[in-house]
Amino acid sequence: MQSSKVKTQLTQQDILAAYKVLQPIVRHTPLQYNAYLSQKYHCQVYLKREDLQTVRSFKIRGAYYAISQTPSAIRQRGVVCASAGNHAQGVAWTSAKLHIPATIFMPTTTPKQKIDQVQFFGGAQVTIKLTGDTFDEANSAAQEFCATNQQTFIAPFDNFNTMAGQGTIAVEIFADALEKQLSVDYLLAAVGGGGLLSGLSTYTKAVSPSTRVVGVEPSGAASMAKAFAVGHPEPLSIMDKFVDGAAVRTVGELTYRTCQTYVDRLVQVHEGQVSTTLLELYSKVALVAEPAGALSVAALENYRDELQGKTVVCVISGGNNDINRMQEIEERSLQHRGLQQYFVVNFPQRAGALREFVNRVLNPDDDITKFEYTKKVNSGSGPVLIGVLLGQATNLKGLLQRIYEFDPNYIDLHENQTLYRLLV
Repeated sequence: MQSSKVKTQLTQQDILAAYKVLQPIVRHTPLQYNAYLSQKYHCQVYLKREDLQTVRSFKIRGAYYAISQTPSAIRQRGVVCASAGNHAQGVAWTSAKLHIPATIFMPTTTPKQKIDQVQFFGGAQVTIKLTGDTFDEANSAAQEFCATNQQTFIAPFDNFNTMAGQGTIAVEIFADALEKQLSVDYLLAAVGGGGLLSGLSTYTKAVSPSTRVVGVEPSGAASMAKAFAVGHPEPLSIMDKFVDGAAVRTVGELTYRTCQTYVDRLVQVHEGQVSTTLLELYSKVALVAEPAGALSVAALENYRDELQGKTVVCVISGGNNDINRMQEIEERSLQHRGLQQYFVVNFPQRAGALREFVNRVLNPDDDITKFEYTKKVNSGSGPVLIGVLLGQATNLKGLLQRIYEFDPNYIDLHENQTLYRLLV
């Protein structure tokens, strides 16, 4: 009796098979030359616009293909997934199109905009369950639900069909590059669980071995970098969930092995830089990206010198940004650029103290953005929470010296994140 062969590696043929299935289903998104970014970085920057998919992210590819490869009789019993948002939308859209029930587990921290979109795309076919604070907690709940109800789990990244579906992006990139007579020197894409990077790198190295594939992670959720460092997937002990589409505590075993084989480099980008890039894409390029969708462009800053004269493709992986997060995004950007500062400063409890601070301490182009003060009874001074927006980052050194002269015991809240989170 012959034993069935267990698949151990994603291949170019797997991705081409997925492309054949997906070609009439998903949009062939444009590979757009971007003049602004090209001039800024002195290279040729092309954006692969997966934010223009029906569900505004690449996740529709892996979700549809994985579900389509599940035998019809089995998938009719229902499919299940766990997702911070975009994979959920892909599963919801597919379930509505194929008329199958779907139960979707999402972290309680998922932006409402993404939850609403999942319900919109899935309609009556979808049941949403908000569980846990992270993707990993939602994923555990989804796995338990599958086991109890004998339904099929549609993995967001650690599955060969999901990975193959995401890899079809590279098929389009290199077909369009050939048509435009481009030789792609660098391909940059976001890393969460690693499904996108696995598919992209597998196909890229098969058709264009000289192209350098770069995976971009948020610095506060660099789970693939940790896996590379220790030699296997291992959970992050602390994780910043700001880049929610890439905030995965543990990468997959299959995606880790694939990325180890094909990815040239991993790079981490500070969440503040991601915020700055989001705002820049919106104001300069008229492109609305979500934090994970902007990761690839944010990483260009890390390679400014290396990229000169090269042809670079950045995958804009998604555009599901919640407008209610814009204040937080702007705040993170200003802090990262060194412009927004917060202090606790003891002020004399007398008339004219604030005027004295403004005249003696602030630079002429600085502005006070926050001032909270409660007068203390029978005290000569009292603490003030003060926010200062610098006219330029170089103002900071002189400002700190003058604050020290005003109050030697002042607290810089950037050096005390616990107080920052409490007070700001």
